[in-house]
Amino acid sequence: MKFEKIIGQNEIKEKLRQSFYTNRLSHSYLFYGIPGTGKLSLAIAFAQFISCENKKENDSCGECPSCKKYEKLIHPDLHFVFPVISSSGKKSISDTYISQWREIVLDDPYFSFREWMIKLGSENKQGGIFSDESSEILRKLNLKTFESDFKIMIIWLPEKMNISCANKLLKILEEPPQNTVFILVSDSREDILATIRSRTQPVKILGIDDKSLKQALIEKYNIDVERAEDIVKISNGSLLEAEEQISISEETKYNLSQFIKLMRLCYARKVDEALKWAEDISKTGREMQKSFLHYCSVLARENFVYNYQLSPINYMTREEEEFAIKFSKFVTEKNVALLSEIFNLAHFHIERNGNAKIIFTDTAFNIMKVLKN
Repeated sequence: MKFEKIIGQNEIKEKLRQSFYTNRLSHSYLFYGIPGTGKLSLAIAFAQFISCENKKENDSCGECPSCKKYEKLIHPDLHFVFPVISSSGKKSISDTYISQWREIVLDDPYFSFREWMIKLGSENKQGGIFSDESSEILRKLNLKTFESDFKIMIIWLPEKMNISCANKLLKILEEPPQNTVFILVSDSREDILATIRSRTQPVKILGIDDKSLKQALIEKYNIDVERAEDIVKISNGSLLEAEEQISISEETKYNLSQFIKLMRLCYARKVDEALKWAEDISKTGREMQKSFLHYCSVLARENFVYNYQLSPINYMTREEEEFAIKFSKFVTEKNVALLSEIFNLAHFHIERNGNAKIIFTDTAFNIMKVLKN
């Protein structure tokens, strides 16, 4: 993947190129920021640039043997680590799922963790980077380089590492093998082990600039300029958010409908129906449950902001705004933090495999208390 294929991010591209040209290449980077900004694309493009045999001034050549292999993600000195699912009869390591990984990245590198889990057929299983992966990392990095001057390991979503794997990675980062470059790509920097963060060079990837994002949407989806500008305004620099606005996904429709149902039941204090709601949603998969709770936390914030009519910092779809017209007045400075805390705590417990029915029942009852006050 060449830098030119990445939407916007020109300043970051230039900084990465200069780090190579000025011999200030770090042995470990941490690319972090919100999903949909091109962090993984930048990591792969940077790796390809480092390994390119015939670099241009601003990009890899795209034609040398190294670039040809990078374009197919099959270069022997490029290694990937990413969340997988545990499955009987299969080893829970990235290499087990490398063909699916190449497919999704080559199809469209701007994808979400949720989309990756669907690709793996996760059902009710939670994805993670498990302890088996650490021995694979050590094995690969102890090999000599095959074709390039550098071995490059891209770790997508290191916050999904279990503690055992994270601690072993820490040891490698403390004493990295010669000519090895780690690029960690994170959606949530705060959830990475602090000792790992301290041993990487942070590179914050900001949202895609409005002009570049608008142009990308017009070219990819053939929408008019005004529509593209409206979408960019509420997308926070994320291509994933923008694409969701163009075609509201079934998941988003589901999340909005469940949010509306939950808020109405809690406001009316319909205990029996709330219990039935908790039972129904507890039967969905864990990833869907976490997606819903994250959505609720975000929408609570958006409803609070809506009260102040601050359109430049209000990010809601037309459907969400229709509900907010009447509901937002119940989200106030007295309870917005409490609502966020309720949803975040439920997300925390779901992520740790708590009993979903109990968690969602407790969530509904706590919202009833907050809305009453």
